Amino acid sequence: MTRGGARTNVAIREAAASLFYEHGYEATSLRTVASEVGIQVGSLYNHISGKEELLTDIMVSVMDELLEAVNNALVSVDGSALDRFKAAVDCHIRYHAEHARETFIGNTELRALSNGDLELVLAKRAEYERLLQKLIKDVAKETGADILDAKLQTYSILAQGAHVSSWYKPGGPKSLDKVVNTYIKMALRQLGVENAG
Repeated sequence: MTRGGARTNVAIREAAASLFYEHGYEATSLRTVASEVGIQVGSLYNHISGKEELLTDIMVSVMDELLEAVNNALVSVDGSALDRFKAAVDCHIRYHAEHARETFIGNTELRALSNGDLELVLAKRAEYERLLQKLIKDVAKETGADILDAKLQTYSILAQGAHVSSWYKPGGPKSLDKVVNTYIKMALRQLGVENAG
């Protein structure tokens, strides 16, 4: 692929993400995406097979990047299960705040995916859920915390990240570090280890 082709692919994905975020997947046409990029709608098909491919690409990329970021954060922590959990929550919240547009799309447009694409995205989400659930169980084992339901507590932490993507704005009244630290403390309290934060 030429550099121009690669730049066009990036521009198409960026335009689609922006339009899906602003107007929703269903309300966004390929004609609108093409217009945003400055190409003819027929030219889009030199780069994509259809609109769903764009949505799937955004969702898969979010999960791949999030898994990689959390795994890198865990590798960099040479400490306790509690330290690893805090690093994962930090990364989870920070990623959702810094990639609000893409994570918002990933959390609101699942219904638009067809079976094969939906299965792919759900498999990646399940992998991420298992990772967080294991970290919660490791914290319980290490600290003696009484975990009520590791699966539900995992869902709670996942929802907190999704929620951050809907309201956090850089330059707003709370710094990202303050938001992240508060969410870490809330997650620790939820696990019954509030004095560890």
